[in-house]
Amino acid sequence: MKTLEDHTILYDDECPMCSKYTQAFVNTGMLDNNGRHAFTEAYACNLPHVDWNRARNEIAVINKRDNTVQYGVDGLLDILAYNAAWLRPLFSLKPIQFLVRRLYFFISYNRKVIAPGKIVEGRNVCTPDLNYGYRWAYVLFAWLVTSTTLVYYSMLLTPLIPQTNFIREFLICGGQIVVQGVVILFVKKKQCVHYLGNMMTISLGGALLLTPMLFISLWVHSNIFFLMYFMAIVALMFLEHMRRVKLLELPFFISATWVLYRLLVLLIIL
Repeated sequence: MKTLEDHTILYDDECPMCSKYTQAFVNTGMLDNNGRHAFTEAYACNLPHVDWNRARNEIAVINKRDNTVQYGVDGLLDILAYNAAWLRPLFSLKPIQFLVRRLYFFISYNRKVIAPGKIVEGRNVCTPDLNYGYRWAYVLFAWLVTSTTLVYYSMLLTPLIPQTNFIREFLICGGQIVVQGVVILFVKKKQCVHYLGNMMTISLGGALLLTPMLFISLWVHSNIFFLMYFMAIVALMFLEHMRRVKLLELPFFISATWVLYRLLVLLIIL
């Protein structure tokens, strides 16, 4: 692996994802040992030539040889293409470029609800702008994936639990978005869209953890086993919900209403 020297990437040190993948650049030798720098530390040092507002939304890569700065996809391409030259002609194709940039912003603008750190917002913290378009796109994406996964997983629980369909799961999931959204509006309005993003990450995470069982069901045929696994995932989701509610500085009863909605739906279904 060739090392791209004299380049420093400024990563969001309150974003677990950002910390891990930038550390991977160093560990694999793509960047040297001084090839990554925490945003908050760099901001305090007031490094020149960096557009700090843009760097909050698009990770900055500084070329220390000529003090130029690349942001987002362009900066990551500088690092990746140093070892994979074929990426540059690929990324020069407009359809590929369009899709990759949309995907990058989809993740970057939602990174604080996908994998929040201990500090969600604050002065001089690398918090991206709130982009409602990408936030609601993320909510819809998680909504669709969760609804679809639950339809297939319900087949493993039949006849213990009545088999569902996509429309019903889509409406149930959507109903929780509405109910929890209304609750948050009364409690702490400014946190509503942040909370809903976090809540849908929990739902998406639960759906992803259920997915392996769809393959295991080819060899295991036990409704009880799959029900117990489902309950274990729900318990993990509840613990994660409480953790994120605490990070958002919301009252505990928000987690209680989250559970209450699901229990009421379950009683209706049964």
